Amino acid sequence: MTHTDLRSPATAAEAAGDAARPAMRAGARALQKGQQTRATILEAALGLASHMGLEGLSIGALAEVTQMSKSGVFAHFGSREELQISVIREYHQRFEEEVFFPAVRQPRGLPRLRAMFENWVKRVSVEIDSGCIYISGAVEFDDRPGPVRDALAGMVLAWHAALEKAIRLSIAEGHLRHDTEAGQMLFELHGLILALHHDARFLRTPGALDRARRGFERTLSHYAVEAVPAPPRRARR
Repeated sequence: MTHTDLRSPATAAEAAGDAARPAMRAGARALQKGQQTRATILEAALGLASHMGLEGLSIGALAEVTQMSKSGVFAHFGSREELQISVIREYHQRFEEEVFFPAVRQPRGLPRLRAMFENWVKRVSVEIDSGCIYISGAVEFDDRPGPVRDALAGMVLAWHAALEKAIRLSIAEGHLRHDTEAGQMLFELHGLILALHHDARFLRTPGALDRARRGFERTLSHYAVEAVPAPPRRARR
């Protein structure tokens, strides 16, 4: 004679749920621990890439820095290429949080464009002693096609698109002349940042930050509908 469960379907489901909860909690803890471990590895990888470049990244170097086994690091990324791409994505996310998102809270037009450039300059000033993955990565992968280059170029182009949109909004708001060529202005602003990074990091030229800011104001004065008052002068670095 077979045993028949006399509990209602709802009661049976509750009992099954109670039995499954410990396993679910254990799975959630394991997932959280895995995410924390991956974040720790990425933090270390960002530090290595900033000082040694993306090509300086390796599973073995990260295992040594994080005091993990090579297999443990490998399990989170699967390959050196995926590790490099993950570092690029993490760097871009932090770049957005520090440079882009605070700027878009400013009014459309020149206030937003000015905030984007100033936040960019501040970011470079922090990276003088470490390095910009966008810039160092471009040198490493400019002639090396593949997924890493594609990921890096995609992130840089996304930032350029955001800057160009801010320029076009400045034109639409009547802050910049209607005949302003957004792509040309973007090129000039990017050139200022490249010069700043080169002079501040490589040549250690005093006053490079101030020169970049003055260059920005000069560029604005060329494209602006009316004279743009410059912000208060900062102490030179």
